Amino acid sequence: MIRRKRVCVLGGGSWGTTVASLIAANASTTLWLRNAEAADEINREHRNARYLGDLPLHKNLRATASLEEALADCDVLVMGVPSHAMRETLKACAPILRAWVPVISLAKGLEQGSHLRMTQIINEELPGHPAGVLAGPNIAREVLQGLAAAAVIAMTDEQVARALQPLFGSRVFRVYTNTDVIGCELGGPLKNVIAISAGMGDGLGVGHNTRSLVITRGLAEITRLGVALGGRAESFAGLTGLGDLLTTCMSPLSRNRQVGERLALGETVPQIVTSMHMVAEGIKTSTVVMELAAQYQVTLPIAAEVCGVVKGERTVMQAFRGLRRIAPGSEHEAA
Repeated sequence: MIRRKRVCVLGGGSWGTTVASLIAANASTTLWLRNAEAADEINREHRNARYLGDLPLHKNLRATASLEEALADCDVLVMGVPSHAMRETLKACAPILRAWVPVISLAKGLEQGSHLRMTQIINEELPGHPAGVLAGPNIAREVLQGLAAAAVIAMTDEQVARALQPLFGSRVFRVYTNTDVIGCELGGPLKNVIAISAGMGDGLGVGHNTRSLVITRGLAEITRLGVALGGRAESFAGLTGLGDLLTTCMSPLSRNRQVGERLALGETVPQIVTSMHMVAEGIKTSTVVMELAAQYQVTLPIAAEVCGVVKGERTVMQAFRGLRRIAPGSEHEAA
């Protein structure tokens, strides 16, 4: 008899829990949470009320607050922790995790200081483990409700990606493969910054035309920087680029869009962060993106204005007025 794959998902936020519930339909799955009471709630009631309300989780999903228990006999490791906690969590896994276990990141952020992507951190902290990313236009609550959605699993080794593909997929959650790890992994963190800008526009009530302007010119910025960093341009036109950007800029459930709306209403970043249960990656990523733009000499007008607002250097209204002062050139120029 062939043993079912054993998957460990680390991180009990909304997306980590949702992905764990999806995988539980296809493999033996354990979700690790820092909070023992939350783990007990999942085991008893099949819910994670703090992040997902009354939405039911798969009945076969197990949860634990013990990292050793979660990683025991693990065949695939899924990292659902935020980007700022990725390195320390991987360090804790290193002495426990078996050799050659694939490690898949769900985080859409870049490490401050080093500017590294999450798979790069995985390669540093867990050398020898195949590293990949699962990304796409995915609002956790909608996926858990069973609404149709799609994502991409990106790994440099397409055979490994194809072997892992069935773990995440379902009848209504389609999972595609891609070997452009850089492009697929950058789409998420870069679009979070643009989503803050879209939210700022919505908070100001500037209208649908302006939102479309922000999204399309934002995609141009994402693609310019992503290609400069080694990604393939076509990846930014796909699910992990344009798809993710549209969802994050338009959905009222988007955390980064909510940040922009609240900034437009006069709240400060510390006030917003303190009141949010979940991490809005775009706040920290905005600074990293502008540091990368300077390093690679890429012009990012929208991201620059968002970064200025996040740092408290200008108001939302000043940011939008600043964008109007930029003379438009060719739509397809490189900078």
